[in-house]
Amino acid sequence: MQELKENIKLDAPVQLTAGAIKQLYKIMEIEKLTEEHGLRVGVKGGGCAGFSYILGFDTFKEGDDLYVINGINVYMNRAHAIYLLGMQIDFQDGLGNRGFTFNNPNAESTCGCGTSFSA
Repeated sequence: MQELKENIKLDAPVQLTAGAIKQLYKIMEIEKLTEEHGLRVGVKGGGCAGFSYILGFDTFKEGDDLYVINGINVYMNRAHAIYLLGMQIDFQDGLGNRGFTFNNPNAESTCGCGTSFSA
């Protein structure tokens, strides 16, 4: 873990709302995740609009940057930051919508599913 802490970057390119942080801590507790696990945020090709978001718990990989947001390790591949800079991740817990949402200022268009975008 010491080696990981040496890789911490300041000024995370993404923001987590209070609702997202609360839900992520619940997931971490339910899944009994160890300190080597962090929240992976990224993009991958595909989805109905060109790119899909990656959001899930994972271990640190070569090529990742490490950010700490409200005590949560966030892992992001360096190449993905350009697509995610300024993005806000929230968690909605309403009757119509339940789940993580992505507000990405870099998205030229988004799909109705809310997890796919073009840049």
